[in-house]
Amino acid sequence: MMQSEIADFATHLVERLGGPGAGLAVAAENLFPPIPSEVILPLAGFAASQGDLSLVSAIVWTTLGSVVGALALYGIGAALGRERVRAIVGRLPLVKVSDLDRTEAWFARHGTKAVFFGRMVPIFRSLISVPAGVERMRLGVFLLYTTLGSLLWNTTFVLAGYLLGENWQRVEPIGGTFQNVVIVVCALALGYFVVSRLVRRRREAQASPGSPGSSGSPGSSGSPGSSGWSGRKP
Repeated sequence: MMQSEIADFATHLVERLGGPGAGLAVAAENLFPPIPSEVILPLAGFAASQGDLSLVSAIVWTTLGSVVGALALYGIGAALGRERVRAIVGRLPLVKVSDLDRTEAWFARHGTKAVFFGRMVPIFRSLISVPAGVERMRLGVFLLYTTLGSLLWNTTFVLAGYLLGENWQRVEPIGGTFQNVVIVVCALALGYFVVSRLVRRRREAQASPGSPGSSGSPGSSGSPGSSGWSGRKP
């Protein structure tokens, strides 16, 4: 099944089943990354604008679908392990092993933060669940960050479809630009986190009793038991 046919199938689910259909389509998008959430989510918002379901229901169903799909991939990663998952991915159409490798590297570097920010990056939002499962990330933490990241991403696109109404299809081309903005913001946020942590560690090292230049270091002029110059005549 080609990518356009997959998108058409997901669109059909939303049109026929409303909120539950949107949830199923989003869950499938997690399991099969080529399905574009930039089509499913605005369509769910459009359905809400037409009164087929409420806006809150559209957001809840799509977020539930995201979490269910992510849990399925987490379970696959935990059950099969890295090498078996890579072998399976290598046989799948429209998915590259290199994408999985880059996702694993990102997870290894950023851990829990990668799960949250990864929900807002194409391809990564699906594959990030696999290394989390392989590494047996705590399930409660995984669910928390997955839900928060999915809720933020889904709400943005569902609202866009809701506000655009019959012009909801305009969201898809804009989605690429929005994703690039998200990637840049994520990179800046992670960069700030890394730099601030390094600065904090350096300050803590300088303030520790045994560090050079600290007030309590051996040999400092005002410390007890120093070299004895204080109070001694030349």
